[in-house]
Amino acid sequence: MIVANGPDQGEARLLTVDEHGRIRHLPRRALGLLFSPGDLVIANDAATLPASLYGSHAASGKPIEIRLAAWVAAGDPTRFIAVVFGAGDHRTRTEDRLAPPPLRPADRLVLGPLAAVVERLLDHPRLLVLRFTGARADVIAGLARHGRPIQYAHVPEPLALWDVWTAITADPVAFEAPSAGFSLDWRILAAWRRRGIGFATLTHAAGISSTGDAMLDRRFPLDEPYRIPATTVAAIDKARAAGGRVIAIGTSVVRALESARAGSGSIMAGEGMARGRIEQGTRLRVADAILTGVHQPGESHFELLRAFADDIMLDRISMMAEAWDYRAHEFGDSMLIARQSRLPAEDHDLVTSIASK
Repeated sequence: MIVANGPDQGEARLLTVDEHGRIRHLPRRALGLLFSPGDLVIANDAATLPASLYGSHAASGKPIEIRLAAWVAAGDPTRFIAVVFGAGDHRTRTEDRLAPPPLRPADRLVLGPLAAVVERLLDHPRLLVLRFTGARADVIAGLARHGRPIQYAHVPEPLALWDVWTAITADPVAFEAPSAGFSLDWRILAAWRRRGIGFATLTHAAGISSTGDAMLDRRFPLDEPYRIPATTVAAIDKARAAGGRVIAIGTSVVRALESARAGSGSIMAGEGMARGRIEQGTRLRVADAILTGVHQPGESHFELLRAFADDIMLDRISMMAEAWDYRAHEFGDSMLIARQSRLPAEDHDLVTSIASK
């Protein structure tokens, strides 16, 4: 069941994997009982923008959908990197969506109350830089009136904007929901507080997850701005000093934390830009564990998980999630994966036996 901020906690499930590869299957409401005093949980408090805009290509009159995908300059609501589709809507799988009409620089787009121009194309017929014309205040008002949340065919009913806001949303800078945050509610946060587990936030402009075009999807994630408060940096330092772990709620938190790490190993407070992929071979310096959704191999989110666990472990996790019928996508179930330690040879048999049950 989908409620205003994700699946009902009583129904959602959680697959946990500790640093030694031991796997457990729990109800997600058990999150309040996990972690140890002195640990720190960090979540992304970005609210989701109404980043899907329907309209037409002025020159041809043909229908289009624009999906805003990234900021050109953080906080500037007039210029975005965007993905464009032809006729259709979210009920059609993205990989089956019609191509847009041929676009050229300076082409005008009519998007409800908004007018925009194609500033430039980005080496792919569906990826461009879009500039809204008009005053900033008018653009913001137009997005609020005409825009809708980006959504996909696995949820056929139209979503309202508040359906893609987590319980801790703050500034509207994300293009899709930082959906790992749907696992949080105030009961879980209160339980952590009672047990001496820290909680902090950062703001990361999470981008879109899929365009339906494999070649284009390999470019994701695009560069994404973030902001880390000084209070969050202080909480990380406190947890580290006490021997606690840092648990990231979602891939966007991992990207922000690892991008903000200075050469000395300390985290820098303030604004920055997360660039490139975290993937197999990336040495994680901050996040000890990640709470995330169920992702498929090849997705940028799954590639990030390869920095936490090797492919053998991830294959086992995926097989168990499939065997237990875990729900994928942003309103699905969750996985908690600790950064894997190097197992002694005799422990590999233990991991194998656990995963096969």
